[in-house]
Amino acid sequence: MSTKVLISGASIAGPALAHWLGRYGFEVTVVELAPALRDGGQDVDFRGRTHLTVLERMGVLEELRTLGTGGSPMTFVGPDGRQLLHLPAEFAGGDLEVPRGELAQLLHRHSSARAEYVFGDSITALEETPDGVRVAFRHGAPREFDLVIGADGLHSTVRRLAFGPEQRYVRHLGYYAATWQLPNDLGLPVGGVGLNVPGRLMSVGADHRDPSRAGAFCLFASPELRYDRHDPARQKELVRAAFAGLGWRVPQLLESLDAAPEPYFDSISRADVPAWSTGRIALIGDAACGATIGGMGTGTAVVAAYVLAGELARARGDHRAAFARYEHLLRGYAQGCQKGGDRTGPFLAPRTATGLRFRNALLNRRWALEKMLELGKQVSSVELPDYERELSRRPRAAA
Repeated sequence: MSTKVLISGASIAGPALAHWLGRYGFEVTVVELAPALRDGGQDVDFRGRTHLTVLERMGVLEELRTLGTGGSPMTFVGPDGRQLLHLPAEFAGGDLEVPRGELAQLLHRHSSARAEYVFGDSITALEETPDGVRVAFRHGAPREFDLVIGADGLHSTVRRLAFGPEQRYVRHLGYYAATWQLPNDLGLPVGGVGLNVPGRLMSVGADHRDPSRAGAFCLFASPELRYDRHDPARQKELVRAAFAGLGWRVPQLLESLDAAPEPYFDSISRADVPAWSTGRIALIGDAACGATIGGMGTGTAVVAAYVLAGELARARGDHRAAFARYEHLLRGYAQGCQKGGDRTGPFLAPRTATGLRFRNALLNRRWALEKMLELGKQVSSVELPDYERELSRRPRAAA
């Protein structure tokens, strides 16, 4: 009988894990709160040998290259529209940058033949037994699984139910960010151009695929705010309040926010969980060791999915050994990537006029920009087992 695994979350880590577990013969179910795959979102990038090796072994690297944006240049302007700083496409694009929504669609396609997807539902209770985990759902009937994996992001429900409240593990880093889609009525080029004032950034750029559409991104410094994460009207109010009174294109962008059906809004935070598993339940991606922006979370999630699935297949039913090896192999690598998220807010929107002037003056010097580009290529790496080759050489168990 195959091992039954429930994965909570169908963003990036969940479908990537479902892909590998399905290949190894596990019986996989993925449950997702949203009614369908989430489209849109910021472009995401992959950097370094480790990311590209896993994508190649998945068999998706060449397909992803056809979706590549080529990177997204970024121009910062002042209230009068005058350019303050320009960052080339390779600054943020890594080795491969793709639209997040298209990546999610691709991973779903590559996993759905071997996994059951349940949209519009969520886990409400977990009860571990000697032989498995009893799971209650908001809408569906209770079910039992051998293992449960939380791939449900920074605000993980699985982590809250199995490990404890979010405030134990998630630390606010002093900023909030939002994104939304809008018509490109301004005739914007591809890439981003944004108003930068102390503690705030409001940017917009044309869609790589459809120049009639555009994407807005904003970021602002703030102490931790209290709001309902499932109340987009309140989130829009917070963005409007943060950018009230600014000129440039900000009033038009705030007006487009009112009409946006599915804006993204969240704090820039990081998750640090001392142990990534408890009993038959484990965490992956941002739920275990995440950062909202700038921590290479997408690439780390894809690598973690590869390792967790490989260790579970290698362990032949010993989930405790698999979970321990998974964390031992990846924790240092994930934490090294995660550190970049600590610097994202202060870099994009320094809190003071002096900080803004210093960043702009430094990166307007060619040597400094080239040094930053070189440092960006020096990403963390980890030696990964070739699980499929190893498993193919293993003697078959006697019937």
